[in-house]
Amino acid sequence: MRWRLRRAEAADAPAVSLVAAASFLETFAGILSGADIVAHVGMKSAPDRFAAWIADPASRVTLATHPDGDAAVGYSLLTTPEDVGAVRPGDIELRRIYTLSLARGTGLGAALMDRAIADARAMGQDRMLLGVLATNRRACAFYERQGFAIVGERRFLVGSTWHDDRVYGRAI
Repeated sequence: MRWRLRRAEAADAPAVSLVAAASFLETFAGILSGADIVAHVGMKSAPDRFAAWIADPASRVTLATHPDGDAAVGYSLLTTPEDVGAVRPGDIELRRIYTLSLARGTGLGAALMDRAIADARAMGQDRMLLGVLATNRRACAFYERQGFAIVGERRFLVGSTWHDDRVYGRAI
């Protein structure tokens, strides 16, 4: 399948928010409580949050769309590092990279990662950091295949529950 990748524009904020909510639910239903998922998505993935990142020159939001109908099916978000431990000049955080389940196993995740790395390099960055739920084996394995290594740990609040995250990094 030939997914389309493009830099998100202001009008894309609702679509990115929708994919954020749906993919978070798909990924964490049965792992996190339903109430925590709803609270987290409402606070962290609202359209206005994505609109702010899209407008921020220090951030990049990439939208992946289906070739038939152009519906949003995935996205990535690069932005200023936050809560990922010690940072240095040249660091950028891959805050989000998600696809809907219909795109899993198709290479879309790797394509989004390639685009994020290219964008980060074009922005003058030389190291990418990200946080991931320590028990999310599929995500951890994906990041490790992409050349990331554990550089730290953090506690991350989802709704009203704290979780243990791994912080990964890699030179870009």
